[in-house]
Amino acid sequence: MNRRDSLKALGIGTLTTGLLLGGCKPGEKETTEVAKSGTEAVPGRMPAEVEREKKIKEEKYFDEHEMATITLLSDIIIPKDEHSGSASDAKVPEFIEFIVKDIPSHKLPMRGGLKWLDMQCLNRYGQAFIKCSSKQQTELLDQIAYPELAKAEMQQGVVFFSRMRDLVASGFWSSEMGTKDIGYAGNAPNKWTGVPADVLKQYGMENVVI
Repeated sequence: MNRRDSLKALGIGTLTTGLLLGGCKPGEKETTEVAKSGTEAVPGRMPAEVEREKKIKEEKYFDEHEMATITLLSDIIIPKDEHSGSASDAKVPEFIEFIVKDIPSHKLPMRGGLKWLDMQCLNRYGQAFIKCSSKQQTELLDQIAYPELAKAEMQQGVVFFSRMRDLVASGFWSSEMGTKDIGYAGNAPNKWTGVPADVLKQYGMENVVI
């Protein structure tokens, strides 16, 4: 299977962020709570939810080096191909930054995993992961990308890379680019064209005018 088929086959639970749908529709009035908090009303969302999302987006967790590493890893996992752009083109690194802040249990494992990756590269190649050659990066990732083949001393890296791969896949396949890649059209209204001809014939009603 190619890398997209492989990722689709993972069967991971997709993590999705809430989409901000904009401010009030024309003619709608803000509630007193919304006016007091300064939070824009969003259809189907409570003001507290919108305010929480706003705070999460304003907060910064990963530093510049960590985000550069996440971006590189994301594009190694889902690179650009003939179907669509790469993970970073779909803003997967930004998705990961949001999810890690939204679900704090990701924070320590992700930061620890990024540091583990850099320490492995420093010990092996004398420089951080993002500064290693593509060959060196692949050489290390091959040792943690396949859990059943990984050595015992690489288990911390295996756990980190599995989490990273799940987050990248979740972010990409829930993005506009990712859903277009797999041809997902979403809900669409049905168009009634009448009882199918083979069913009418089965009941001897093909000549009946309704």
